Amino acid sequence: MKYVEGSKRVFLSTGTKFPREVIWAVGAIKYSAAKSNVELGLLDREIGRAVQARAKELMNGAHDDMMSVDVFQTGSGTGLNMNANEVIAELCSEALGRKVHPNDHVNMGQSSNDVGPTAIRVAAALAVSRNLIPALEEISKSLNKLSRKTSTVYKSGRTHLRDALPVTMGQEFGAYAEEFARDTKLVKQAMEYTLELPIGGTAVGTGLNADPKFGGMVAKEIASLSGLRFTSARNKFRPRDC
Repeated sequence: MKYVEGSKRVFLSTGTKFPREVIWAVGAIKYSAAKSNVELGLLDREIGRAVQARAKELMNGAHDDMMSVDVFQTGSGTGLNMNANEVIAELCSEALGRKVHPNDHVNMGQSSNDVGPTAIRVAAALAVSRNLIPALEEISKSLNKLSRKTSTVYKSGRTHLRDALPVTMGQEFGAYAEEFARDTKLVKQAMEYTLELPIGGTAVGTGLNADPKFGGMVAKEIASLSGLRFTSARNKFRPRDC
């Protein structure tokens, strides 16, 4: 592919590539954006459907070899965004036999400044919901089981590395279980904030060059694709930077 050859000359190459969750997230954004722009009557239907098809392939890992940019790049994620735009545009152009533009078509209504933060939030939410929360819950469950099993096993309590009054192993493991349960609750609370997406804010958060309905439509579609309750942030300035 032409893009892969060109990217090796343009982008930093340390061998540290984006994880699968991030590539899935970018593909989901491109799919959702194209679908929304077609529904809004802003994007040619044939081109829009081609972009959706290639973006779905990107989500499913068919073009990971073409996502060649490093994680080390500008803070806005311009390399990642343009990598996806140009790969999808090239694939669509080959499929349709006519020019599909990476900016005018694939990146319509978007900016690296809202695609990058949105992709990070989507990828983080996926990793947390699929991996971190289940792991924390399993740890807490195991510790509670161990606490019950050792409820009659006595040992010396320790205060500042000195022996103190007796406690049971069950009491200690129960405390650990409670701490992990509390951590799980805090992670879930933080997730509510992470699910707010800045997409639709475009370059600086004002939404210039995007339909007012675009951000909400894209967030709704990403929610459908992921099974998570993503929403469009009411204030598009805030979630892009924090």
